[in-house]
Amino acid sequence: MRRIFAGLVVLAALAGCSVAPGTTPEGGGATGTRGARVTAVEVLSSRIDRLSIRSPALGREGSVWVLKPEGWTQGSTGWPVLYLLHGCCVSRGDAWLAYGDAERVTAGLKAVVVVPEGGAMSWYSDWLDGPAWETFHMKEVVPLVEARYRTGDRRAIAGASMGGFGALAYAARHPGVFEAAASFSGVIDTRYDPGGLEGLMREYGVDPRDLWGDARERPEVWKAHNPADLAGRLGKVRVYLACGDGGPGPFDSPGQSVDEGERSILERNRRFVTAAKAAGVAVTTDFYGAGTHDWRYWTRELEDVLPALLPA
Repeated sequence: MRRIFAGLVVLAALAGCSVAPGTTPEGGGATGTRGARVTAVEVLSSRIDRLSIRSPALGREGSVWVLKPEGWTQGSTGWPVLYLLHGCCVSRGDAWLAYGDAERVTAGLKAVVVVPEGGAMSWYSDWLDGPAWETFHMKEVVPLVEARYRTGDRRAIAGASMGGFGALAYAARHPGVFEAAASFSGVIDTRYDPGGLEGLMREYGVDPRDLWGDARERPEVWKAHNPADLAGRLGKVRVYLACGDGGPGPFDSPGQSVDEGERSILERNRRFVTAAKAAGVAVTTDFYGAGTHDWRYWTRELEDVLPALLPA
């Protein structure tokens, strides 16, 4: 990605922001929706706050970590925002901070960085029978956090694994909200081997029928949330993809076996690129070869693409 994205910073800056002034996610308001509100703010450091949000969408309180940029003050306004979404199967909502080194990587970014909890197996969706994660993020977190930190109307979003799915799905399902979206080893074609994905959900105690329904019986629901099927909606979004091929790479132990999961995800990424090209949507990719499904690769890729996500 260092090779590919080096020249994109200038191009992105020339392209400017694709978000119309004053744009907010559909249904969002300054106080959130359906009674969502910030109930507590814990100052973890001079830069990091942890917000507790009473969320009707989740039916409980949710957590959000906010990283303030250098120069941010209570009176400053208009800061861009970067949302970072974590992957599946983690017990920490602050995984990008705990495992992804996001505090260091974003230290020089002139933007507010928002790290919301995303659940161990949420798939960044409003479940057919269960929590409404998309509503939590897009209609509760976004308006509440942006009002509190007095941000502007420029937004980018990035995520790893399940979070890569979330980044592209949110950008496609909420047109005009994000100017750029990045996916690192993202599961961005869920209709490729849906049985395998359903098996992963069951492994972690989730009935896939509660999420999007059975893939054979409810294909319309799967399509409505599948980034590859929504690729045509991303024409005004700068889209960046990175993924390894599953072979042992520079961050892996010598003699480590091939990561079949990452190899499968690379195929999902290639299928997304095919769908995007068919829809006339430009995608910048770095399928960097050797590399497994690991935070160290995602940290590297975030660091490399960061200047192009929200150029000055």
